Amino acid sequence: MTSTDPTRLLDALQPGLNVYVSGTVAEPLALRELLTRDPGRTRSVHFVSCLVPGMSDFDYAALDPTSRLTTFMMPAVLKDSFAAGRVRHLPLCYSQIAAWLAGPAALDVAIVQVTPPDAQGMVSFGTAPDFAPIVVPAARRAIAMINPNLPRPRRSPSMPLSAFDVVVEAPAPIILGSDPEVGPDVHRIADLIAELIPDGAAIQTGIGGAPGAVPRKLIHHRNLVIRGGMISDAYRDMAEAGALAPGGRHITGVAYGTAGLLAFAVEHDLAEFADANITHGTASLLGVEKFHAINSALEVDLLGQANIEWQGTRMVSGVGGAPDFARAAMRSPRGMAIIGLQSTAKAGAITRIVPRLASPSVSLSRTDLDVVVTEHGVARIRHLDLDARAEALIAIAAPAHRESLAKAWAEMRRAM
Repeated sequence: MTSTDPTRLLDALQPGLNVYVSGTVAEPLALRELLTRDPGRTRSVHFVSCLVPGMSDFDYAALDPTSRLTTFMMPAVLKDSFAAGRVRHLPLCYSQIAAWLAGPAALDVAIVQVTPPDAQGMVSFGTAPDFAPIVVPAARRAIAMINPNLPRPRRSPSMPLSAFDVVVEAPAPIILGSDPEVGPDVHRIADLIAELIPDGAAIQTGIGGAPGAVPRKLIHHRNLVIRGGMISDAYRDMAEAGALAPGGRHITGVAYGTAGLLAFAVEHDLAEFADANITHGTASLLGVEKFHAINSALEVDLLGQANIEWQGTRMVSGVGGAPDFARAAMRSPRGMAIIGLQSTAKAGAITRIVPRLASPSVSLSRTDLDVVVTEHGVARIRHLDLDARAEALIAIAAPAHRESLAKAWAEMRRAM
């Protein structure tokens, strides 16, 4: 029976339980408010959530000294709790997260946000069904927070309201993203990447930076197919320009953008919204032809390895879906795995094309990339030997750093 008292769900939070809370833009803001008002309810509760830098700014592990959190990326808001040992980071890519949540996570409770039921009693997971359809059947108990502000696309996973053990009405705002302006270097990188994309390609773009700018550079392409984990406002521009394949199977996991994007996606049936097994799963992606995965990195070294998680020794993210998409693109007929990044940081003082990664781990191996793009050019590295690969990457570094990179490579080469 549906309750108008959202505090009912707090009764399900008992010490020692593993409690999943939807993350990304599906995070229920009404739950944050409830927990902030009554943090004692989280005593010895272990939360699990996919919190994403840029989207997530709430720390469940900070609610009580005994609260704990397991997550897969590292938003800045978790820094203190991680240092205190209250946050556990699992280094999994999206397809692996889905598999872990479905079984080894051993979830006691799943708290997810859903739309109001339709005439048939079915609720939808809206424009962010990445993990909720996976965890609800896997958890011992499931709680639905009905939010009438959640958009309901025509094609998004749904299930009977009767599948939930507890149902509460919880109207609240939803998490939106901005449509940021980008600088000239990012525009240049996006232009170069767009030149690599053929008509009829299936495309995936990562969050922000050059990947986020690419879709607007594709408005004159034709018969493109959306095949990624996230869409932004730029995808609306593609649709309105006629760049998307009519009748194509456009698939995404999350809409992250303005309210205008969400309204457009619903009204025009922009894409099928699907869970992570479909958006990131190996079996699903391997059937995609001309798949172009476009992501960013913090650094790429002369061996072709990418760091997308670390600033020095500080973890600032996780691998997300990049390994899933890059590996699928490498195997796709006429596909391509692309990394786009600015060549320097800190006003040119630091090169982001580096001799060798100093980060504690490698996010994408040297076998995961086809092409690296900076504002200085394109390095096609897939079939290059070690020396040719290093030469190609040095050529797209900032001119001021090329000599030192060449010297560093020569030293590395002598030591091999």
